[in-house]
Amino acid sequence: MSPSRTIPTRQRLSQVRYEIRGELARRARDMEAQGRKLIKLNIGNPGAFGFRAPEHLQQAIAAHIAESDPYCHQQGLPELREAIAAKLVARGARGVTAAHVFMGNGVSELIDMALRALLNPGDEVLLPSPDYPLWSAATILNDGVPAYYDCKPENGFQPDPEQIESLITPRTRALVLINPNNPSGAVYSRETLQALVEVAERHRLLLMVDEIYDEIVYDEAKFVPLAPLAGDVPCLTFSGLSKVHRACGYRVGWAVLSGDPIRSGDYHHALDLLGALRLCANVPGQWAALAALTGPNTIDTLTAPGGRLHEARRAVIDACAASGRVSVVAPQGALYAFPGIDTRDLPDFDDHRFALDLLTHEGVLVVPGSSFNVTYRNHLRVTLLPEPAQIGDVFARIEHALDRWTRQSGTARLATA
Repeated sequence: MSPSRTIPTRQRLSQVRYEIRGELARRARDMEAQGRKLIKLNIGNPGAFGFRAPEHLQQAIAAHIAESDPYCHQQGLPELREAIAAKLVARGARGVTAAHVFMGNGVSELIDMALRALLNPGDEVLLPSPDYPLWSAATILNDGVPAYYDCKPENGFQPDPEQIESLITPRTRALVLINPNNPSGAVYSRETLQALVEVAERHRLLLMVDEIYDEIVYDEAKFVPLAPLAGDVPCLTFSGLSKVHRACGYRVGWAVLSGDPIRSGDYHHALDLLGALRLCANVPGQWAALAALTGPNTIDTLTAPGGRLHEARRAVIDACAASGRVSVVAPQGALYAFPGIDTRDLPDFDDHRFALDLLTHEGVLVVPGSSFNVTYRNHLRVTLLPEPAQIGDVFARIEHALDRWTRQSGTARLATA
């Protein structure tokens, strides 16, 4: 009998990282199984922090459950796609109809489908650094090559159109934007977005814009949708229920293809084919999406001054302002902050090792900034979903951990002097 062998896996998986649910999250589950109480700020999962999907979404599923047994059209329920198209047209997009809307089991599935429909081996995709790492993973797993453009903290995490254009090669196929941004909370100006549209037009790139946080903005920040600015430039806009409507578990997302239909015709057919191979998206959740788009606004009270998300954001900003070692670019949108650590007294600081230490000794789970495909290793991503008082407790624990690291670093320097 031949010796047992492990099943070989796809080699490209070795290039994929998703620390949001990776090694540290697994360590946290082990600690919880041993009875340890943790504060977990690694995932933007509203339901885990006491938020509920609005009642009219729940009622829509119950009211239509008898109509949800069959498969629907591969692109989604017709009346829902009409409502999504109408929303983009109301924002100023031209020529968008229900035929341009594709429903998916969350935006994650649609990102994978969109890149699978586009890329041949070795094709390049321009991605932000920091990025939401699913974009990098989906590019790699669909045989593409990520090419990162910098969104630097010293520039408010804003993209630089000139740098982006300098990275374009004959193999570049798409420019990806995440606006409002995960993990930084940056919101892009109309002028920046217009400049990026012009770059895409000059180089015949597909624009792919993740707008899942489109209605989650704070104070004076203004969200500007990309499709109306793109005009005839092919643009694929992603959004869904999970964040604005706090319905992550419903797994409902959508992608809308706008721009010149002649230029995007073959791509449209490719998306339709991939959607058909998958049969259809979750039907009960689509009824909830229709209710979300046609029902009352439920997010503004959370993001306005006094609202829970606004005050959690304020707690992060205040904690960083009071710290001598932690700073943050105030998030303008989305559900995260991306604070940085002053490492001048910590020359060997590493964000992953610090996050592991923070989990082990302080009971706080965060995501190391390097998990978001940046070259520096002194940032952490925290979600804004906890109660504001708990945010203050988290940053007190971060300060306590930094005190310990500073003492240990000083002792090490004395020992080698």
